[in-house]
Amino acid sequence: MAGRDMTGWTVEQLYEDHAQALREREVFYDSNTDHQRLRVFENGIFGRVMTLDGVVQVTEKDNFIYHEMLTHVPILAHGAAKRILIVGGGDGGMAREALRHSSVEHVTMVEIDGGVVEFSKEYLAAISDGAFDDPRLDLVIADGAEFMRREGEGYDVIIVDSTDPIGPGEVLFTDTFYGHAKRRLNPGGILVTQNGVPFLQGDELTNTMRAFQALFADATCYLATIPTYAGGPMAFGWGTDGAAREVDLATLEARFAAADLSCEYYTPEVHKAAFALPGYVKRLIP
Repeated sequence: MAGRDMTGWTVEQLYEDHAQALREREVFYDSNTDHQRLRVFENGIFGRVMTLDGVVQVTEKDNFIYHEMLTHVPILAHGAAKRILIVGGGDGGMAREALRHSSVEHVTMVEIDGGVVEFSKEYLAAISDGAFDDPRLDLVIADGAEFMRREGEGYDVIIVDSTDPIGPGEVLFTDTFYGHAKRRLNPGGILVTQNGVPFLQGDELTNTMRAFQALFADATCYLATIPTYAGGPMAFGWGTDGAAREVDLATLEARFAAADLSCEYYTPEVHKAAFALPGYVKRLIP
């Protein structure tokens, strides 16, 4: 960007030697909450974009990839998931996709920052698409790590839709948090997590996988490429004591058809292929 006037651009500098820039055609929201700085602006490619402390979190145009892959993969692999827990996900996109499954009876969503939820309802309503009004959703404004430590009902799928391990999101990447999450899983339950872009954030995946391998019989990750998150495919941690990852393609196709989902990214074939890891990612798993 040397020599270029960057007025009217958001420059994300998550990494020391890499940055990406998005033009701001219109700024809709810019405010500090008790936890972080929230901004929403319009970009010509990605539509409305939300950033937290200058880091892109979600966009209108490509959020479907992230949200579909973190919900439909574990839910359809499980095959009988009734109770879902989402940690984070204040924009409502994860709840939106989980609640598309009529077989899901209850979704608990734990978000630390009520401000994210409120401004997402107003400025990013297309992402939640009515999820906050679904009677199956229980929205809890609380610290996700504290919530996980409590005694309570179990869940068939737990989705950790966290920010990167910086600031409020840092505690959601610890061995202790994952241990508490496993305790809240029902038998055969599945834990999935956001683990960044392995090409640029390899330590994040390695640390999570080390914790998962100590906790679960089946610990690995799967991948999806999301344009907003620069640097190659994003990794999603996968932990379970069951055999859900081994479900065959025909079974996934039958479950997908029964769920009557219309997806832009997820297909049963993509589901199976997402667990095929390139060498550089395999080497990050202890």
